[in-house]
Amino acid sequence: MPTTAQSDSRSSVQPANSPAGERAVTVTAVISTWNKLADLRENLDALLVQTRPFDDIVVVDNASSDGTAAAVRKDYPSVRLVVMPHSAYGACETFNIGFASATTPLVAILDDDVVLPREWLERSLKALAAEPPTTAVLSTEVVEPGMPPAYLAAIEASLPRYMSTFRGCASLARKAALEQAGFYDERLFIYGNERDLTCRLLNLGYRVRHDPTVRAFHKTPFGIKMGKRSLFYHARNAWLTMFKYAPLADLMRLPWLVVTNVLMRPKPKETAGGVLDATGTIGIGKSIRQTKGAAWVLVRAAASVLWNLPYCLKRRQPCRAEDFELPLS
Repeated sequence: MPTTAQSDSRSSVQPANSPAGERAVTVTAVISTWNKLADLRENLDALLVQTRPFDDIVVVDNASSDGTAAAVRKDYPSVRLVVMPHSAYGACETFNIGFASATTPLVAILDDDVVLPREWLERSLKALAAEPPTTAVLSTEVVEPGMPPAYLAAIEASLPRYMSTFRGCASLARKAALEQAGFYDERLFIYGNERDLTCRLLNLGYRVRHDPTVRAFHKTPFGIKMGKRSLFYHARNAWLTMFKYAPLADLMRLPWLVVTNVLMRPKPKETAGGVLDATGTIGIGKSIRQTKGAAWVLVRAAASVLWNLPYCLKRRQPCRAEDFELPLS
């Protein structure tokens, strides 16, 4: 973890008057950002008017060139700002820096372009308080632009459940559990890091709870982000994670399942809510068809998987927890 990042020593967000019981557990909001100042402003504005205030807010700026650092220092003096020395760090590493800097038992994991309803933290805390200490993460529902009506209806009808991943753009987590599991694997750089971390949490006896009744709004459009970078890391990282944690029988049948259940998955199944817990695979077939040079991107991803195979096998720890699922649906 780099030690050259610049951290502003500023006071924590001052909590409003609340009943003592509601303030028994303290929470830090952790945001990783890069060149999304307008979105970050809307995010921070929403954090500062929560019905149950955050006790601290940490923004890790990946050396943005749009004036993010200066704006946060000037307009959000209560926010703790960490500025990376250059912009080549991955989201996994910048989030880890934010997690490590938190001094509270709970952390909210937030993308820079997410907007939380005013009661998000209050409702998330109540939901997590109803869980046993072994529930490491409360994953909240995320609503995104372009979500088909049938998909929205499906998530409205879904029930709270334990999962094999979580939404890294709007979740509440126990810092000690994340730390015990080793935070995000920084080799992944970006995408798929939530499922990878969840496998380690499951192996430690923790669980991840998804609560569709607590919602956040994410400005990133529904489904996999189009483009070579997204396709490369989604394809590569799914295999790196499975090589580390999938039981051998699952690993052996995974190539066939990827072809039949993901690449050839009909669009109506995705848009009707047939895929709720592997949202990173929604639209991957479209991405392959529409991304120029997709075949070469996948060859590069496969080569990177082979290059990282010794790394994965050295850390291999098959996950046999009841919540474990392959990243398919």
